[in-house]
Amino acid sequence: MTGPPDESPRLPSAISCRGLRHRFGDQVAVDGVDLEVARGEVFGLLGPNGAGKTTTIRLINTLLPAQEGEVHVMGFDVRRSPMEVRRRLGYVPQQLSIEAALTGRENVMWFTRLFDVPRSQRASRSADALEMMGLTEAADRLAGTYSGGMVRRLELAQALVNLPALLVLDEPTVGLDPVARDSVWRRVQEMRGDREMTVLVTTHYMEEADALCDRVALMHRGRVQVEGSPEELKSLIGPEATLEDVFRRYTGGGIQGGDEQGGLREIRSTRRTAGRLG
Repeated sequence: MTGPPDESPRLPSAISCRGLRHRFGDQVAVDGVDLEVARGEVFGLLGPNGAGKTTTIRLINTLLPAQEGEVHVMGFDVRRSPMEVRRRLGYVPQQLSIEAALTGRENVMWFTRLFDVPRSQRASRSADALEMMGLTEAADRLAGTYSGGMVRRLELAQALVNLPALLVLDEPTVGLDPVARDSVWRRVQEMRGDREMTVLVTTHYMEEADALCDRVALMHRGRVQVEGSPEELKSLIGPEATLEDVFRRYTGGGIQGGDEQGGLREIRSTRRTAGRLG
């Protein structure tokens, strides 16, 4: 004898894309992408430069209009309810999003206004976000004096002031040395543990995706070529395979990226290049 069926409502996926297509003139950047990202997971969108990753992210976060197909974020249609989607998002773009002439605290406070955080909560939200990113002591220094890793953590603090359900990270560690990359990801993991937040990330660092992502999708020429957990994808190649081997199998090429150290100037240059190519 079985019990009564479970009639509790099922929460929608964090992200659902169906038949997503986008063109820039005659160039097809995204060509029929289907994606399903569950709530609470870290999902990696991988692929070579020009694969369509950044365009897909911009369609998901409403920065580009969806030309064909459907996109839902936390159950909301990006076409019909773009403001509802934006209220639930935190976004760290490839392009630099801090102002060097402001302090760290002033940068984060500026984002509380952009996200329309109630005035009475702006100072406390800013302080909490800076503390989560380990930037309390540096909060009143000019952001232009920050190291590369501190800049990334400041951008994460900006993205957190609206308490997002979905955090979107587009090449968040490009231009950072390995120690700074580890610092950024440690903060993201700590933050997820507290908030059960969904994270969508693009990265060229396969070791990052392997260690941190619950599932990944590999894009090439605007299409998702293969999708699954890192272990599932590696098993398709062989017992000693790495995620980089999977990358090469499904794209026919190498990974473009690099470990560049430095502060604001190096990050600006690296992200400008990534934005043109991604």
